[in-house]
Amino acid sequence: MQMQNIPTDLLRTLIAVIDLRSFTKAAQMLGVTQPAVSAQIKRLQSLIGYELLDKSAPGVSLTQRGLTVVAQARRMLAINDEILQLSNGQSAMQTLRVGIPGDYSGSRIPATLARFRLRWPDVGFTVTSGTSDSMLRALKQGDLDVVMAVTDTPPVTKPRHLWMRQAVWVRSDATRINPDGPVPLVSYGEDCACQRVAVAALSQAGRRCDYVFTSVSVTSLAAAVGAGFGVLVMPRGRALKNNLYIWEDAPLPPLPQLFCGIYVRDADTRTAADELADYFDADLRAEPQPPNWETGPGTISEFRASNG
Repeated sequence: MQMQNIPTDLLRTLIAVIDLRSFTKAAQMLGVTQPAVSAQIKRLQSLIGYELLDKSAPGVSLTQRGLTVVAQARRMLAINDEILQLSNGQSAMQTLRVGIPGDYSGSRIPATLARFRLRWPDVGFTVTSGTSDSMLRALKQGDLDVVMAVTDTPPVTKPRHLWMRQAVWVRSDATRINPDGPVPLVSYGEDCACQRVAVAALSQAGRRCDYVFTSVSVTSLAAAVGAGFGVLVMPRGRALKNNLYIWEDAPLPPLPQLFCGIYVRDADTRTAADELADYFDADLRAEPQPPNWETGPGTISEFRASNG
């Protein structure tokens, strides 16, 4: 059987489109036309045999397979660039492979990486998004170095840092729940800890649910909730950060707390990865919470009033 090779220029184009979230901006960065970028993405999809971009979601969003391909593409390009550096007589820059949940990609993490680079100027990054379960598997397999993960059970892999966040129901003014019918759920999918706690809580309360909208994009999920498709479950801090309405008095069962952890790949000595995990911990623990959250529930309107 003849083996096929994927040209690295196709992978670079894919990464540019995903990182910039725009075909036009990717074309400008690569110095080619927008139709050329579209043609390269089509060629890449033809080579691997399936769609990478979710056409049903607004903007630039990846399919589940697309998430895996992007993670592997970043690894391939990093190795390619290291080989070229060595062949040019340059010392290879250390590259940390970082995994974050999709709804954290728009949080403080880019600014945290920028601050960290001032301390470690010779360290580069490749950042990917995915489900917590898949990223923890990649960490165990040695494919990622630092992972921020949210789980619904105590972690099996020992985290460097661990804290708890309350899971909450998120709604909009258009949300309607039939008390005698299944609860419509908007979610990231079956690998998502938030969906698992929602389904478990509903099942224990004798309620059924329908999966009415699934996406890996928090923007798409927020739009679905806003349009009245259903309810979404998120950690409280993430709901506030994304300016979503928390349903404090929801006619739905209470939700448990979630385990938020920063994980680092096993190494013999303390590395830059350990310090990056410490930076993430300091910044992500400081996510906004409603007033007196530790002693009593607040509301999104109270939070806005106190901060705005």
